[in-house]
Amino acid sequence: MAAPSISQTLTTSTNPDEDSLCSVTKQEPEPGQQQQQQQECWLLGSPGRCLTGESHVERAWAHWRKLGEPKLIVAPMVDNSELPFRMLCRKYGAEAAYTPMLHSRIFTENEKYRSQEFTTCKDDRPLFVQFCANAADTLLEAAQRVEPYCDYVDINLGCPQRIAKRGNYGAFLMDNLPLVKSLVEKLALNLRVPVSCKIRVFPDLQDTLNYARMLEDAGCSLLAVHGRTRDEKDGKKLRAKWEAIKAVKNAVRIPVLANGNIRHMDDVHSCLEETGADGVLSAESLLENPALFAGFKTAEWALDGEDGSEEVKLDQADLLVEYLKLCEEYPVPWRMIRAHVHKMLGEWFRIHPHIREELNAQSKLTFDFLYDMVNRLRVLGVKVPLYVKDTRRENICQWKWCLNID
Repeated sequence: MAAPSISQTLTTSTNPDEDSLCSVTKQEPEPGQQQQQQQECWLLGSPGRCLTGESHVERAWAHWRKLGEPKLIVAPMVDNSELPFRMLCRKYGAEAAYTPMLHSRIFTENEKYRSQEFTTCKDDRPLFVQFCANAADTLLEAAQRVEPYCDYVDINLGCPQRIAKRGNYGAFLMDNLPLVKSLVEKLALNLRVPVSCKIRVFPDLQDTLNYARMLEDAGCSLLAVHGRTRDEKDGKKLRAKWEAIKAVKNAVRIPVLANGNIRHMDDVHSCLEETGADGVLSAESLLENPALFAGFKTAEWALDGEDGSEEVKLDQADLLVEYLKLCEEYPVPWRMIRAHVHKMLGEWFRIHPHIREELNAQSKLTFDFLYDMVNRLRVLGVKVPLYVKDTRRENICQWKWCLNID
């Protein structure tokens, strides 16, 4: 079966349900496009060449530099970092993005799952496609389907949820490091794009450092480190350990990304400075505020004892409308859209809970209903503005992240 296409066109859909896309017609890549992408992605090296030592490290850095060394990255989020949301975040400053976690076995077996859960387009780059897995051959088969359309194939070694424990993947593979090593080696030896890994830390720092070095030796070319253990699931109550990320950065020679505690751009600057990481990932905070990487803050952070913030003519409802328009262009399952509506309009729904109840009562959503819901909130006089510092332009431009935002 063919790998998912990289472009889509929207067709008219009637009566969509929660488990289906707005109807999609897929277009095949242009002749020669797939071959060209495969040849260019991993720096003209054949699969499996020079996986360890200086050559591997040099190639890892050369690839990272070729992508522009992105610093602001959308983290992988199950059902939440899909194409329309990635494109919205890219508009507002994100320089790279992960797909949602894809289940490698289901991806290889189920064509409907492939077509609905992995979609992309030509502007959706740099792109990490993330898989969970516990069988090397299955993971490779899934990865080979997506390698023409991405810049890294990522292995999820960090999911701490109960479903990951039941399925024996994510952070629960930390109990079986030989299996983890085999997964990384299998991809590194056979793919034409580099392998990345996203991990959590062990309670013992030395175990974490040994883990990171093992992944690098196995062929990992980029490492994203979430600074919490797999038992530390509540990101609002438990701060990520940036000092552990710094130690990993100093222990390996490949690029390292930091994950945890990124709520606004001040955190980005602090994290990069304190960890020495090559980029940061944000997840939950982006769901509420997809414009985070453009310097915008929600009131929770802008008004929490901080001077010099000013209200702007942008709020989550504006961002939601932009997101919905992207969903019309790049269809995704309605369950994903519903989740984003709740995240972006959370504060609005607290003011008018009856609107949220009407949304929850809809067994089948439509774009007309959602646009009308936003208009009704505006008629009710709801406004939850975003904020920026007076020095926002200066702060952003020093990182070369200037955007043309009204």
